[in-house]
Amino acid sequence: MKILVINSGSSSLKYELFDLDFDKSLMSGAISRIGMEGAEHKCICSGKESSLKIEAPDHLAALGTVLKAITGVEGAPVRHLSEIGAVAHRIGHGGSLYRGPVVIDQKVIDEIRRLIPLMPLHHPAMLAGIEACQKVLPDIPHVAVFDTSFHSKIPDEAAIYGLPYEMFLKGVRRFGFHGNSHEYVAIKAAKNLETSLHRLNIISCHLGNGASVCAIQRGHSIDTSMGFSPLEGLIMGTRVGDLDPGIIPYLMREHNLSIDELDKILNTKSGLLGISGVSSDMRETIAAADSGQAQALLAIKAFCYRIKKYIGAYHGILGGADALIFTGGIGENDHNIRARCVQGLEKLGFAIDKVRNDRCEVNAERPVCNISARYSNVQILVVATDEELMIARQCAHALDYKKSIKRHMLATDKRPIRVSVSVRHAHLSKTDVESLFGPGHILTKKSPLYIDSEFAANETVNLIGPRGRVDNVRIIGPERARTQVEISRTEEFQLGIDAPIRESGDLDKTPGIILEGPAGRVELPEGVICAMRHIHMTPEDAEMYGVKDKDIVMVRIQGERELIFGNVLVRVKPNYKLEMHIDTDEANAAELPPVSEGYLVRIESRK
Repeated sequence: MKILVINSGSSSLKYELFDLDFDKSLMSGAISRIGMEGAEHKCICSGKESSLKIEAPDHLAALGTVLKAITGVEGAPVRHLSEIGAVAHRIGHGGSLYRGPVVIDQKVIDEIRRLIPLMPLHHPAMLAGIEACQKVLPDIPHVAVFDTSFHSKIPDEAAIYGLPYEMFLKGVRRFGFHGNSHEYVAIKAAKNLETSLHRLNIISCHLGNGASVCAIQRGHSIDTSMGFSPLEGLIMGTRVGDLDPGIIPYLMREHNLSIDELDKILNTKSGLLGISGVSSDMRETIAAADSGQAQALLAIKAFCYRIKKYIGAYHGILGGADALIFTGGIGENDHNIRARCVQGLEKLGFAIDKVRNDRCEVNAERPVCNISARYSNVQILVVATDEELMIARQCAHALDYKKSIKRHMLATDKRPIRVSVSVRHAHLSKTDVESLFGPGHILTKKSPLYIDSEFAANETVNLIGPRGRVDNVRIIGPERARTQVEISRTEEFQLGIDAPIRESGDLDKTPGIILEGPAGRVELPEGVICAMRHIHMTPEDAEMYGVKDKDIVMVRIQGERELIFGNVLVRVKPNYKLEMHIDTDEANAAELPPVSEGYLVRIESRK
């Protein structure tokens, strides 16, 4: 499938054409100075670069030039525009409504327009790009891919500001940006480390004129330095980054600044440019520092200090990092900045090898470079980002989702999946069974479970946490090699712990708890989780649904409050029976009985 990626700026239009069957870029380029004299079209096709002065009074004319280049020059990647399967539009802000890529219709356009106050410099141009593309290519789907989507699963405690809660309900929250870049480099890093992304904790530093840090826990963004707008977080080329809110009314009162004047200072006159007084470009700032300009050196130190501060904070939030990524124009190309950002973090496990770092060069042929010192506990990687390729993939994802839903609605054979509510329970090791119920004790069967070989035991234990307790928690037999406790979010709060959402058996760096039985107590150092939604399948079931073990799927639940559950893990074993498990909080939200039915509608990802 060939997908054209469009990134529209106020006076520019960047594009790249991909063949996703081979994950290959066929052609890329940019038109600059749209609406001004001296408009220019630069492109790369078949390894050849070209530059041409053109007339581009508006985005529609610029797009015409792009499409002509795609089909009408020697060595063009397609013979006819009908070969393009879709157009993917990069959109800055999806707000609270769009948590993933969507096929564009009038409602999507209206929402992007409504969000202009959040992205006043970006959204009007992006809307102009959509309008131009829909006029010229009306018969193919257009998809909006949002910079904010990857961060849509940030938990509320990380997303909320300390404002009145009504503001949070109205959408004043941390959204985050650079999502396509952070997701792309995390996937690349996992592949390089030969480890499933869903097993890694990653800190990703996208450093360029715009810059952000992201905490990625097992494939999901759980916090990021940019917030409600791209202004928050790191010191950037011209953006201020983190700022005491009290400074804003102070500047307005004491310096008689209007809202527009202050907005201009915060967005276009601050950051590296504002501190150094030289440039927003890191290369020019470094050159000025080398020549002895103290302000330039201060700008570099402040830039790196803020990054280091976020790395340390996210290391704590993640409970330890497996990998640290540098990407973006500065992150990929400046070895001195990378070294400064990690210097002093050796006791946290971050250490760079100087020779590796100095020699590191990443490009399309070698997209990942490991610069870790041999004694570093964290793998430190430089990864060449490719936001456009990620946008193209997201576009295909959205089209596949739309087709999957349509197929589901028209299907005559819906192949229902039994959905059961899994209440809190514990799996115990043999050692802990004897510690809680006495030497030589063997679990006794109360009732068999739907899955062969497992049973609900007569025995129960009490859970004791820092805040409270939950009594009479059923034990599931038989004994396991390692004790594990599965609870809901409600019980998590009741106990006073923060249990992560994990696959069964994935217990490293999880909170502990005290188990109380009739014969004694066990202080469990770790092992409490909120179980990830999952489906048990036999190999025959998996073949019928076209899925594999560890796939992530979406399941449609019918009922009074029909909904689609995403992020559902497929688990395949010969002794399983077809059944999906959700916890009590999820069942209550959907008003489901203890047993209901669902229908697999889509594969989200493969681990």
